[in-house]
Amino acid sequence: MVCSAPGGFGLKMAVRQRSDLTFKHNVNLGRHGWIRLTPAYSVRVVEDVLASSRGRVRVLDPFSGTGTTGLVCAERGLRCDLLDINPLLVWFAEAKVREYSDASLQGARQLVEELARSPVPGEADGCWVPPIRNIERWSVPVVLEALSLLWARIASTSADDEHALDLVKIAFCRQVIAWSNASFGHQSMSFRKPQASFLDLLDVDYLLDEFRSATLAVVESARGRLAGSATVRQADSRCVPEFDHLHDLVVTSPPYPNRMSYVRELRPYMYWLGYLEEARDAGELDWQSVGGTWGVATSRVAKWEASEPVPHPDFDELVERIADRSEALGRYVHKYFHDMALHVRSLVPRLAPRASVHYVVGNSKFYDWVVEAQDILASIFRAEGLVRVDRERRQVFRGVHRERSVRCREANSRKGRRFGQEQTHCRGRPRADQAAGRRGPVERRPLPASHGDRQTGGSIGNRGGGRAGHAGGSADRAG
Repeated sequence: MVCSAPGGFGLKMAVRQRSDLTFKHNVNLGRHGWIRLTPAYSVRVVEDVLASSRGRVRVLDPFSGTGTTGLVCAERGLRCDLLDINPLLVWFAEAKVREYSDASLQGARQLVEELARSPVPGEADGCWVPPIRNIERWSVPVVLEALSLLWARIASTSADDEHALDLVKIAFCRQVIAWSNASFGHQSMSFRKPQASFLDLLDVDYLLDEFRSATLAVVESARGRLAGSATVRQADSRCVPEFDHLHDLVVTSPPYPNRMSYVRELRPYMYWLGYLEEARDAGELDWQSVGGTWGVATSRVAKWEASEPVPHPDFDELVERIADRSEALGRYVHKYFHDMALHVRSLVPRLAPRASVHYVVGNSKFYDWVVEAQDILASIFRAEGLVRVDRERRQVFRGVHRERSVRCREANSRKGRRFGQEQTHCRGRPRADQAAGRRGPVERRPLPASHGDRQTGGSIGNRGGGRAGHAGGSADRAG
């Protein structure tokens, strides 16, 4: 321990990195390692939440991303509903949580043999390349030649089995990044410094053979039966749609308030697969997303006005302090939590009595001001009638960011320092006035010692007296 502030807050400790709680843990776990979305939580996080839940539950992930929550639930015999606004992620999650027939698996094996055949002279000439700005930063010429040839063949395929074709497309997406100059040493994707690459020494035939191997690996990982099921819908999570059932458990991770664009992270996939046609399309999609800040979203947020206040003490003061340095950033922070308030309001009616809600969230530092996302979201959940909220923070990436849970988790994007660990347990006492929508007194106390080694988690709520889940936190909504 380096230092401790009065009351146990501000505790700083040297904490070892917990890569088992990040996407690194998923890399070799079959379908879970198909495509990386940065940052992403691991299978372990979902397993911890499910382990704390009693009986069979109906799960919801309203910011489903690549579908990790849905697949973990399906593997464990549960039913899960996934929502995401990005059409690429909806397609990918559907493919990830699908149960494949033997015929589809065999169809994919046969299809890749045709796609990976040696090219005839001149076949790659004039093949389409997506209009990604500075695409040479992504790939060396021989890789672009191989990718454009492969995509031309895939696009012209009239496969009777769309499920088999989806597996081939997933392998293609994997190679787009595997053969690229992308770097994941930061919490967001970046590029390596220009340098000689072994890929420059290879030819198209070698890359096609590597694609064949990658596809067969994807097909192999798609084998096996799923005891449960997951459904995927494209939806704006600021307005959670109705279902024909209520949900007992929510496990999710919304975009962090750190101006990191998930559309930017997904651009190569989206361009190659036809979900984006020009740069403006990316900005339009980001504007529709919570926390979007890419392209046209940046100019629009500068003109955005809130329709209602965010229910958190001193929130307006925080926004004003950031706006003193940058009005656009102040509006960005304001809009992020305004959108999250809309999300929570539309989520609560979808929850069953005693439902537990777990959020992995991230914070950021704007100039001298740290935006404590887990505290602000806790206030938002309380304002919507949840009566118990637990929070804790855990370091996940040393020197990059940390995650914490309310049952909410948070990440700090400051760089170059070792971040410590702070845990608090904030629980409202169930009272009659809480059931009527008023908040009772709140007591703070340290989390039990048994939670001391948990480095990620996140829940923000139980509805109607449900028990706290894993080492994240929870809140109850009076039933």
